Amino acid sequence: MTNDAPRYELAQVNIGRLKHPLDSAELKDFMDGLDPVNAVADAADGFVWRLQTESGNATDLRFFGDDTMLVNMSVWRDTDALTAFMYQGLHRELLARRYEFFQRLTEPMTALWWVPAGHRPSVEEAEKRVLHLRAHGPTPHAFTLRRAFAAGPDAS
Repeated sequence: MTNDAPRYELAQVNIGRLKHPLDSAELKDFMDGLDPVNAVADAADGFVWRLQTESGNATDLRFFGDDTMLVNMSVWRDTDALTAFMYQGLHRELLARRYEFFQRLTEPMTALWWVPAGHRPSVEEAEKRVLHLRAHGPTPHAFTLRRAFAAGPDAS
């Protein structure tokens, strides 16, 4: 008898420095799109978990202690599932408009890493992965979709 349960799942974090306050007219389209995008993510093939508070999203959480830095974090079955979600529907539309809502930054703002199945990463864990990616470039410890690594014992 074989166990087909995955041993690893893909954690992703992406962060963005806001151009305007969350309650501003400039961010209305972004804020109005959050619940619909999250609903699509929650129902997507390969979706496992996303960071959220009682509000249903993570807009009241901050990254690196910076009041202008929003965080989005989720866990997926694999890179194919994450990619399929990212480039469809309303998420794709909002992604194309990201520089209306967020500042352009030169350092990596997204990091991926493999976690043992069932593990739910913390914001602090994600901060360390982003810093590792910035310091070392893509490695099995923290990588990007452009330079992904296979899941395995060296991944976590």
